[in-house]
Amino acid sequence: MAELLIENLHKRFGPVKAIEDVNIRVADGEFVTLLGPSGCGKSTTLGAIAGLDQPTSGRIRVGNKTYFDGDKAIFLPPEARNCGLVFQSYALWPHMTVYDNVVFPLKLRRVSTADCKRRVEESLALVEMERFQDRYPHQLSGGQQQRVALARTLVYQPEILLLDEPLSNLDAKLRDRARTWLAELRTRLGLTTIYVTHDQVEALALSDRIVVMNGGRISQIGAPQEIYTRPADSFVADFIGTTNFLNGEVVGAPGGDGQTLVSLSDGQRVLIKSDKRPSLGDKVTFAYRPEQMRLATPNDPAIGGSIIEADVVSHSYVGGRWQVGLNVGGNQIRIETQDATTDRQLRLWLPLTGGILFTERTHGKSH
Repeated sequence: MAELLIENLHKRFGPVKAIEDVNIRVADGEFVTLLGPSGCGKSTTLGAIAGLDQPTSGRIRVGNKTYFDGDKAIFLPPEARNCGLVFQSYALWPHMTVYDNVVFPLKLRRVSTADCKRRVEESLALVEMERFQDRYPHQLSGGQQQRVALARTLVYQPEILLLDEPLSNLDAKLRDRARTWLAELRTRLGLTTIYVTHDQVEALALSDRIVVMNGGRISQIGAPQEIYTRPADSFVADFIGTTNFLNGEVVGAPGGDGQTLVSLSDGQRVLIKSDKRPSLGDKVTFAYRPEQMRLATPNDPAIGGSIIEADVVSHSYVGGRWQVGLNVGGNQIRIETQDATTDRQLRLWLPLTGGILFTERTHGKSH
């Protein structure tokens, strides 16, 4: 195991900036996820660590070994990096048994037959696949094939483990079970791991820290709870979980208590407490998670928050609860409730604290 250090990393494909000024420090034994939409630069960053692609500039170091240094013209080939890389597509040899697939990296490294047998058995036991070592890939499920691919990587004891969307080919039920199994495995291994995904649930469930990327840059780095509850900007708030955004104008600037009064486009007003200090007339966006909002009764007072009216535009049953789509002054939001509704208009209670105020107004469209 070893610490990973990425400094000022850049990668261009012609005029396109794939990644720009990426700086990440991953502690020894830490599990860090690169999270973001397609094209955000997360796979390019992973490929740079693995040596599959040469960055334009910057530095990558694992432990005392420099993988890449643009200033010093250092670029170690993949085979010299001792990284374990598990692909999305499994990449198992179809004509080889499970045992032969897993032992293959050891044979390339000229490991003795006795050591090969011991290490293959240990790796297959780690992923709970020792009973299947005589089977061929086509005789395994997708989840079992992914475990074999992971065992093949672990068998040569890499310094750092790189996982490129390893669960994305699995169906929803199997993916959920695989996520639980992978979380247990990472606890047992304590191996420095970089995990790439666009699935926020995977990132929140597995990671010590999450690196949210957008447009080739890092938007925020933090623990899962920090990313979810204190997003750095509206992009992070929108990408992590479900978020309701409301646009408005500041009509009551915050005083010593940090309370800001915002007028929505339809004239309704919301009071929100924030550490931000916007000025009168500023255009702002504020956000609430669906679980922070609740339906208000006709005579419910706005104690500890604000009550606004919303037009019902849709409702659908999602198993044990109803998801209701609402329109508030041109902003499309969603809430969840246990009860079905036939009302065309509902009253919503928004808490004074817990919402997030953004001084950049970037959410003029529906969410």
